Amino acid sequence: MNQTINPPRRLSRIILCVGPGLIVAGSIVGSGELIATTKTGAEAGFSLLWLILIGCVIKVFAQIEFGRYAIISGKTTLMALDEVPGPRIQGRGNWLVWYWLVMWLASISQLGGIVGGVGQALAITAPLTEQGTKFNRAADAEQLQKFEAFRAAHRASEQHATRQHETEPQELVSSPSQANIDQSVDAKQSIEIAELWNEYDREYQPTEAGRSESHDAAIWAVIIAVMTSGILVVGRYGLIQSFSTALVASFTLLVVVNVYWLQREPEFAVSGKEFLSGLSFGFPARSEGVNPIATALATFGIIGVGAAELITYPYWCLEKGYGRFTGTNDGSPEWRARAVGWMRVMKFDAWGAMVIYTFATMAFFLLGASVLHRVGLNPEKGAMVRTLAVMFQPVFSDWAAIIFLFGAIAVLYSTFFVANASHARTFADCLRVIGLIDHAEETYRKWVRILSGVFPILCVIIFLKFQSPAKLVLISGIAQGVMLPMLAGAALYFRYRRCVDELKPGRIWDACLWLSAAAMLVTGGWTVISVLGLG
Repeated sequence: MNQTINPPRRLSRIILCVGPGLIVAGSIVGSGELIATTKTGAEAGFSLLWLILIGCVIKVFAQIEFGRYAIISGKTTLMALDEVPGPRIQGRGNWLVWYWLVMWLASISQLGGIVGGVGQALAITAPLTEQGTKFNRAADAEQLQKFEAFRAAHRASEQHATRQHETEPQELVSSPSQANIDQSVDAKQSIEIAELWNEYDREYQPTEAGRSESHDAAIWAVIIAVMTSGILVVGRYGLIQSFSTALVASFTLLVVVNVYWLQREPEFAVSGKEFLSGLSFGFPARSEGVNPIATALATFGIIGVGAAELITYPYWCLEKGYGRFTGTNDGSPEWRARAVGWMRVMKFDAWGAMVIYTFATMAFFLLGASVLHRVGLNPEKGAMVRTLAVMFQPVFSDWAAIIFLFGAIAVLYSTFFVANASHARTFADCLRVIGLIDHAEETYRKWVRILSGVFPILCVIIFLKFQSPAKLVLISGIAQGVMLPMLAGAALYFRYRRCVDELKPGRIWDACLWLSAAAMLVTGGWTVISVLGLG
């Protein structure tokens, strides 16, 4: 039975009705922004800022088309995708549904990386074993030494340039060379760090794979996964929205404050010239076996509204009630008025969330480019979270690790929490679409609860098997990048074959939708070329 409700008209009331976009933002910020975006900045410097901004904005047009069809039809995304023309298994779903299953597997791997990141952050903050404590002591000292060497080299270069400037005007040196950084390493400190590692290796013998590491991160990851299973089994929409919003808002504010105060540090301040160079549509060169363009393309598939979020957004719109409040299309003027009004609310929700995560994405990218890239650090494998914490070192000094780890735990866990809730809903729906369960709402809800308990455990199992969080996140980015052109085509299909006259957008919107589809096509094509090794 439909419970139709007239849409709000005043801005204050519209704000009270938003929510799906905030849930999606909670899913976005942890993986794409904190991990993939900062990694791109660390590898490429400022040169790919333009790509990051486009990646955040351009996909919203397709997102709203999926939301539009959900409001018009009341159908979930996978049910809608099953209507798109193309090859299909009769009664078992079409080609889009089956590729979604492939992407889902990569997305679950991504969440393995995310829960691993939470485990790393907690292992650094609160080690559970003596081995973990000793490893942290040596690893922290080693990373801090590299940071201090960069700062010392920068100050020496600046002093030299100032002396030269007194006799012959020239531009001050903005960043020291790697050779100068190496020369600035404190010899005594290096000996102390070497002694820490030697003591550690004597007590915990290295294996064939390298230095032995503690199991603290894995233990914490298991604890987090079990806890999340319990919360999601009993949780509902309101809990998910409130929890994710609070976590993301706290860390986003912290990151923005960090970027602002970073401008007081001459070694790491972002100049106007550097910022504008990042908007010049250029590409960095490959260096030392690192291909920043490949990383950027994988990042483009994740940042902003990725393929996974494009698919899950309508589920949250329906769960919030936008479709139910609009009611079944009976062709009446009342239905048209409700549909137009709730579309207005949904657009406000989607664009408002875009502003939030775009702001956060820019802040994360600038931190990666201005701190990690200059120091020469790249977040990888078991050192990912420890490396990311260096972004807070210039501003917060001795408090950097504690402050960052608090934020990292909040934002990474927000992504893990929201994405598992989303996967439970989409996978349960997929079981309906491919005919493995019936279409009754009670059956669907039962499977959502079951999968809410199972998926977090599956994620942590994947992490325990492949303990490289950043790589797991980027693998998902590639899979989502491949699906983006498919979703672009589906969005165009919904716009021109499933849109009612009263909700048809104008020409400017259509032009932007086509641009969005073209950008998603280019990204997907380039991703395939990169995977095949042709680029």
